[in-house]
Amino acid sequence: MSIKKKIPLIFFLLVFVILLANNAFHYLWSKNQLLDYNEREIGVITREVSYQVEKTREGSLYVENILGRDLRIASLAIKQSLPPTYQEITNDQLKKLAKKVGVSHITLLAKTPNDIIGVRSSDPEEINMSTKGWGYWYDAYQQLFALKPVTVGKGLTLQNYWSGPIEIASSDPDHIDKWGYYYDGTTNYIINPYFRDNEVLEFEERFGPGKTIEGYKKERGVLEISVFNPKNFGKKSEVVHLNGNSYIRISARPIWYGTYKFRNINTDAHYIKKAIATKKVQSYNDDLNKKSVLKTFVPVFPKSGQPFVIGLVYNFGLIESELRHELLIHILLSLTFMIIVLIVSFIFSRSITRPIGYIVEQVNEIAEGNFGKHLHSDRKDELGLLTENVNAMSSDLQRYVEDLHKSKEQIEYQANHDPLTGLLNRRYLQEKLTSLITQTNKQYEDVSVLFMDMDRFKQVNDSYGHNKGDELLKIIANRIQNCIQSEKSILIRHGGDEFIILLLGHDKEQTKKVAERLIEALKKPYIVEENEFYLGVSIGISRYPENTINMDTLISYADMAMYNAKKNGGNKAIFYSEESMHSDIDRPRLEALLRRAIENKQIDVYYQPKIRVDTGIVFGAEALVRWSNEEFGFVSPEIFIPIAEETGFIQPLWELVMEKACEQVSTWNQSRSQPISVSVNFSARQFQEPKLMLKTVKRILTETKLLPENFEIEITESLLVNNSVEIVDSLREFQTYGISISIDDFGTGYSSLSYLKDLPINTLKIDKSFIQNINESLENTEIPEAIINLARGLHMDVIAEGVEKKHQKEFLLSKDCVQMQGYLFSKPLNSEDFERFLNEFETK
Repeated sequence: MSIKKKIPLIFFLLVFVILLANNAFHYLWSKNQLLDYNEREIGVITREVSYQVEKTREGSLYVENILGRDLRIASLAIKQSLPPTYQEITNDQLKKLAKKVGVSHITLLAKTPNDIIGVRSSDPEEINMSTKGWGYWYDAYQQLFALKPVTVGKGLTLQNYWSGPIEIASSDPDHIDKWGYYYDGTTNYIINPYFRDNEVLEFEERFGPGKTIEGYKKERGVLEISVFNPKNFGKKSEVVHLNGNSYIRISARPIWYGTYKFRNINTDAHYIKKAIATKKVQSYNDDLNKKSVLKTFVPVFPKSGQPFVIGLVYNFGLIESELRHELLIHILLSLTFMIIVLIVSFIFSRSITRPIGYIVEQVNEIAEGNFGKHLHSDRKDELGLLTENVNAMSSDLQRYVEDLHKSKEQIEYQANHDPLTGLLNRRYLQEKLTSLITQTNKQYEDVSVLFMDMDRFKQVNDSYGHNKGDELLKIIANRIQNCIQSEKSILIRHGGDEFIILLLGHDKEQTKKVAERLIEALKKPYIVEENEFYLGVSIGISRYPENTINMDTLISYADMAMYNAKKNGGNKAIFYSEESMHSDIDRPRLEALLRRAIENKQIDVYYQPKIRVDTGIVFGAEALVRWSNEEFGFVSPEIFIPIAEETGFIQPLWELVMEKACEQVSTWNQSRSQPISVSVNFSARQFQEPKLMLKTVKRILTETKLLPENFEIEITESLLVNNSVEIVDSLREFQTYGISISIDDFGTGYSSLSYLKDLPINTLKIDKSFIQNINESLENTEIPEAIINLARGLHMDVIAEGVEKKHQKEFLLSKDCVQMQGYLFSKPLNSEDFERFLNEFETK
């Protein structure tokens, strides 16, 4: 039986997904049903309430007009009972007359030069009352006195008569007034009878929508119903000042009917305005009065009269409670069904999960590194086949890891050791120096650096060949090792016949004794294949932290001291010091001389040939800066270039090197059938101002008449780490202009190969440390071969630097790397020697 048929877990997961989808669908469906029901209920309520509002407003207006006509009849009766001038009338007379005609009060209004005032009244508060500030009321009085129909657009207008609208006093909401004003020209006053009662409001209370609203509030979920005046809701109340009181017009009330307990004025005003503007129902959810509510605003546009908005507050918590109840029931049912499926699935799959668990347990051990482990199983199905495959994989992994460890150890050893002498190499020194000093500094206070260069070794190497030179170097390395304590020293072959020793915990006197031992041991005769040689050694010594705490500078100081030993006859050791090396104490002097040398163009440019070995053609040269001074002698670039960078001389120094190199190569190319190119090293400093750099390079090429295709820029991998947009754009513009770009010392930095293919690079330059590690047995070739393959895969050129041995050249040729430079062909040469080399090399 197939194992696939024994996995009910798939069905369990399938059921789970189906139930989950069903519950989600049912929840959404229930929610939509409840909201649809709520919308239908809101539609019914709003239709009924809007109908009641419209009918009530029509009835109220009818009652108000009846009251206005009654007041006109009363005005006519009052006129018949009073003399034509108010001076003949008393206030008591008006009180009696008010009772007789059935009005609350009678006031007589007369003109003054600047106003219309109350001159007689049954209400003492209206005597001497000014009406000039009453707005359209005052306008109506003026029109009555002019015997014109009142046209203010408010209230009821009849012949010689105007009745103001019903108002509610803001100081007393129960104070309801209805005024009448009559003037036919037969009197010197306006007759103003008025009612003070609740007749109109009583009509609204009896026949208005109030009872309907209260009835619907008893419905389940309806918390509040309000009829809003969209014109005035959320705005400042419209107040009319009449007869010494402040009044709010009934029609200007912000809420016409219902209550407004769930207050949210600013938000509600926004939705009411939106409902009127869009003529669509608006709603929102919020927590008000400690309840989750759904507020809905329904706009109503009657055939006549002002539009209004019906607001309903619904208890949204009831919908949420109903949904939670429905969801809980479905979850409980689903859990029950899931438990049943789980139990059945577990029972059914037990026969499968047990052997799978065993295999997983064993595989986990293999994953933790216990390779070679074998599983045992008698099954004949897929699990049995899986067990066999796991056993095969375990055995293969064991062999692979063993081979990997061996290869890793071998590669690490080859990368950090000199293949000829077995000593640590310069790469190890570059990568480990700072960490070595930091670690040893915790145990030892002093560290001495001995920079050693063999005297007269080059003559032996040139005269007797590289093979004897290699044998001689092995003897030299062995003698050096015998002179030092291995546990307190580190010996490094720096390159060629140069060695560096780090002495840990040696004071100056002890260091001096070690140096003297080395000189004595290394000047003894050497016997190589019955040939006897005599050599010497020049040793430069620098001290940490006495001379400097910068590791690169420490090596440079030892190098300077070694050159000083050579200048003084060789076969001796010299300590670096401020007095003898003119370094720290004469730093200002060195800076001044460097600046003067740059200004006077006394900086030399040396050229190291680049050879295309398959055709025997010199196709280019690398420009290298050199400086010799009468006072300091030869100054290493490792000394004066950092000084130039610190003092800001690096830009004019770089420009000087470019100008000299481009001018010289341009001169050579004028007489050559095959022009050569020149490469100049660019540092990160040049790329700080990309536009200025581009402009400067183009200017120099134009002035020296060197074609862009005969110029190459060399950059380091460290510059690519930034991979900034400005740098990449600058490199692309150089390429567009015709200039080539190469990466110097490739393989020693930390650039990401993942984006190397996207950068504007023409050439990869293999670092010389990788080339010099290749021995005659062609070991340590992995990294150079990988870089060659990488360049070929990216369609780039590749050149190897530091080629010093014939077997290194042959290996590179076998891998189709035909561009090379190094001491096997030539060291860096001044312009005269380089020109001589060109003539001699090309005539071979």
